[in-house]
Amino acid sequence: MTSVDSRPDLSVLVASFNTKDLLLACLGSLFTATDGLAIEVFVVDNASSDDTPSAVAAAFPNVRLIANATNEGFAKANNRALRESKGRYVLLLNPDTLIPPDTLGPMARFLDDNPRVGMAGCRVDRPDGRLDEACKRTFPTPITAFARFTGLDRMFPKALGGYSRMADDPSGRFEVDSVVGAFMMVRREAVEEVGGLDEEFFMFGEDLDWAYRMKEKDWAVWYVGDHRVIHHKGASVRKDPHRMNWHFHRSMILFHKKHLVDRYPFFVNWLVYAGISARYALKSAALAARPKSAEAALNPQDVARLRSRHGIRIESPRENEAGA
Repeated sequence: MTSVDSRPDLSVLVASFNTKDLLLACLGSLFTATDGLAIEVFVVDNASSDDTPSAVAAAFPNVRLIANATNEGFAKANNRALRESKGRYVLLLNPDTLIPPDTLGPMARFLDDNPRVGMAGCRVDRPDGRLDEACKRTFPTPITAFARFTGLDRMFPKALGGYSRMADDPSGRFEVDSVVGAFMMVRREAVEEVGGLDEEFFMFGEDLDWAYRMKEKDWAVWYVGDHRVIHHKGASVRKDPHRMNWHFHRSMILFHKKHLVDRYPFFVNWLVYAGISARYALKSAALAARPKSAEAALNPQDVARLRSRHGIRIESPRENEAGA
């Protein structure tokens, strides 16, 4: 499916930070899953210390590599590539994802067939097959956030599971408030109207904010659950969990102040901020008591299992030089 105006069909943007092995596997799966799409691929590396830029340049020379001198965060890194991209559609893709061969083409065709959809995401599964529930969300309210934090949404999914759309079939197709930034395909015209990611969000929350601004401009956001990607989730977070915990909770406050604070009386807003602060303190204590996580990586057994379960092929370095 090549664009009639000679632009790439799809610009794929990957922001990375110390995830070299997972990123190489991600790119390897990406180049075997283009399904006839003309793509360009950007990797924006946020000053990794694991030799990511040189590894990407050697293995995938057609990837357009941007190496930042410092860790600028997810939003700013993606915006750097976004400004240089030319595709009809833009895909935000996490470096710890793997792409089955039947995902990119159908997702692009879904946007072709639905011109008022500005943003779409597919089903996102963990490597063990569990659903990553962030892939289909509503905008948070104090009640749904409380239910999420306390686990009540799992006890009463129909009544209190609205944030993650727990009552909806994860294999279905339906409009949502937001999909997840691990795999977020966006229409170029929507980007031009709404603008890029808000760089006040260092990491976390920028995808929810982008979807909110899309909806404000009457662009629809859809979840397409009959196609999927695999997401290891948290690969970059594990490199610096305390800092990422801070940014995670900070993003909640930023989102609430930016979009929701005027909806509620002051005492509700106070409870929201107090709840976020309490959760941050509890999570920080839990992280302090937790042994350091081992680095996530793909070994040959992982590759074989993913290929068998999901039909994913991970291309060897330089095997395919078609790309950007």
